[in-house]
Amino acid sequence: MHEMKDTARATVRIGYDGRVYKTFRGHRARERFDHELRVLRHLEARGCEFVPRVLEAYPDALRLVTTNCGGRVEHMGEERQKEIFAELEKFGVRHEDPFLRNITYRTSDGRFCIIDFEFATLLNDEGGDGISLKPSPTE
Repeated sequence: MHEMKDTARATVRIGYDGRVYKTFRGHRARERFDHELRVLRHLEARGCEFVPRVLEAYPDALRLVTTNCGGRVEHMGEERQKEIFAELEKFGVRHEDPFLRNITYRTSDGRFCIIDFEFATLLNDEGGDGISLKPSPTE
C-alpha cells in the first residue's frame, strides 16, 4: 500500500488494488467515521458521480474502503474550485473544507472529484443547514 496521508485525524492509504483505505483516529473519530459514511451514502443515493463510493465499512476499526477518485490536483484557479464545490450542493451537501487539497482528478473520464467528507454538512430539503460536524474555530 502507498501511504497518502498520515495526520492526527486519519491515515489514508491506497492499496495496490486501487482502493482507498481511510482509518479515522483522534478527536471524535467515531463521530467523524459515522458522518463521512452517512454523507457518502447520501451522495451515492442521489447519483453524485464525482465522489468516492463506499465499498466496505468497518465500524469496529473505524475504517472506510472507497473507490479511488484519482490523483491530487496541484494547481487550479479559485473560481474553478468554487464551481466544483458549488456543484456538490446540488446533491444536498456542503463540503465545509473547500480547498484544493480535497479535489482530485480522475483521468479515466477527465473529471474533477471531491474527497474527504468528515466535516461536510448534509443540507435539509430547504437548502439550509442540517447535520454537520464542522469544527468550531476553537476546535
